[in-house]
Amino acid sequence: MIVQPQILTKALDAALSTGADFADIFLEDTYSSQLSVLNSKPEQAIVGQLYGAGIRLFFGHEIVYVTTNDLSETGLVKAALNAAQSRGTGAAKKTMPLMQVPFDSIHTYGEKPWEMNRDRKFQWLNSMDQHARARHSSVTQVETGLNEKFQRVQIANSRGLMAYDERAYSRIRLETFVENNGVKESSTEDEGHMGTSEIYDQIDLKSLSERAVDCAVMLTTANYAPAGEMPVVIDNAFGGVIFHEACGHGLETTSVAKDASVFCGKLGQKIAHESVTAIDDGTIENGWGSLNFDDEGNKTKKTTLIENGVLKSYIVDEMGSRQTGYEATGSGRRQSYKYAPASRMRNTYIAAGKDKFEDMIRDVDYGLYAKKLGGGSVNPGTGDYNFQVREAYIIRNGRIDEAVKGACLIGRGIDTLGKITKVSNDLKLARGMCGSVSGSIPAAVGQPQILVSSLMVGGRAK
Repeated sequence: MIVQPQILTKALDAALSTGADFADIFLEDTYSSQLSVLNSKPEQAIVGQLYGAGIRLFFGHEIVYVTTNDLSETGLVKAALNAAQSRGTGAAKKTMPLMQVPFDSIHTYGEKPWEMNRDRKFQWLNSMDQHARARHSSVTQVETGLNEKFQRVQIANSRGLMAYDERAYSRIRLETFVENNGVKESSTEDEGHMGTSEIYDQIDLKSLSERAVDCAVMLTTANYAPAGEMPVVIDNAFGGVIFHEACGHGLETTSVAKDASVFCGKLGQKIAHESVTAIDDGTIENGWGSLNFDDEGNKTKKTTLIENGVLKSYIVDEMGSRQTGYEATGSGRRQSYKYAPASRMRNTYIAAGKDKFEDMIRDVDYGLYAKKLGGGSVNPGTGDYNFQVREAYIIRNGRIDEAVKGACLIGRGIDTLGKITKVSNDLKLARGMCGSVSGSIPAAVGQPQILVSSLMVGGRAK
């Protein structure tokens, strides 16, 4: 999918014909595949293609956005004119000559999803199913799945930028269900990256399957967690979802430009404990949330959000830059051409510190070790959050003790940042799908283990 520059120029000129001061076009051709196994048999094999263009116009701080599936010259010009005439009455402007930005990918891809034998993919899913069922007699059901996407995009704007990018995503998952002495529980595990699926020949799928079973079995015998305010050690990798949800969204200009974030006006101020440095990085090779160019055609960057507790930057897209005056950070993202882009996170994490996990545990007389977080809810304006803990243990006298279930973490993002007293040296990232105004996108979360000196734990134990 390549549309010639002269056609893009005509469409952009049409978009500027009634006085818009900026216009861009996002063209997309995406192949997707979903495979799953249930009851030890293939359940579904769904393949799809998404094909179209989104045309965006800026009139000052106002946006007009239209989409079309007709990528011919006639179709693109017609859509652009419709957008222009829906809002503008000013003098026409002209697009600057389009200059192609060199495509020099930082990512390595193997076989495209449509090139790889489907039987090979089902072998991975079946092996996880078999490993899980063999792990423990209490397993009652196993669901495995593989999602793949290969996206080609072309972006052009009225400032003369023209960029092309290719993005491949692959994610394999397993959910296992167990029943032990009448108690039913479940647990999930997954692996994935920005790249193609041959990686699963090197990943230990047996260990992944067994971890899910072991966690589910552990939950069937665990007591309920206590409630109250206490020190909490939050594990690395997906533990970073709290920062992502309770703080990261508040640092996006989607919120900041509307004065709808607790972080508004705090650049250069201390907002976290000095042990906290937080990064939003789009440049990690084959990172789940990485890009070569964002969905506005800007080169992606590594952005330091918080440095030693001090707020250094927001997450800024093109419109956010206009509204706030801050430089764009290569963070304009969208689910597909059906959505206008917005400021979004990429690979967002708390950077590695100098402390050791073992020392954190030893520092706690009584508290909670939140090893595996689940879903939750967040108020993006205030950062108030409530997150389920899927796997947790009591810390007693500086040691990890019995497992507990039913715990949740309740707090406010900016308050929690100030109560992080230790950050370990063991940074890990995890995959997630992030939803916001521009749809659902791949975004990585992460952190080392962190010690929060005081955090409200919700639980059912008396």
